[in-house]
Amino acid sequence: MERGDTKLPREVFAGLVIAIVLDTIIQIAWKLAVSGIPAKASIGGTAHAALANPFFYAAMLAFVAQLFNWVRVLSRSDLSFVQPFTALSYLSVLAISAHSLHENISASKMLGVALILLGVFFISRTPFRTTDAHNAVLKHPESLRS
Repeated sequence: MERGDTKLPREVFAGLVIAIVLDTIIQIAWKLAVSGIPAKASIGGTAHAALANPFFYAAMLAFVAQLFNWVRVLSRSDLSFVQPFTALSYLSVLAISAHSLHENISASKMLGVALILLGVFFISRTPFRTTDAHNAVLKHPESLRS
């Protein structure tokens, strides 16, 4: 892999798609887990209601899957490259929120998502791994502390 390579390896691409899908599942499951809880419920009442909802456990399971997926993605590419791609879940969450949760999507929200997509486009044109920086951290991890 050469420095400056912008061709995304299949494993990184698949990991990013999985990350976006899992993040979407997490956000929607969270919303569904708490959707029936009154706004004025106590902290204990909120916790009890969430723990009694199967969507809460779906979100937790997706969090665990996301942890393992993210470790694999980060081992293959720069954080500064892959993390912004996860913002694409804003688009999927927005679409599901509008369609399935019947939430109102304003022009401002749409513009915000469009700007996110533009940012991801620009980031996608950069190298997915800057080999020199990656190797420098591996050789000198103490450099992260300074």
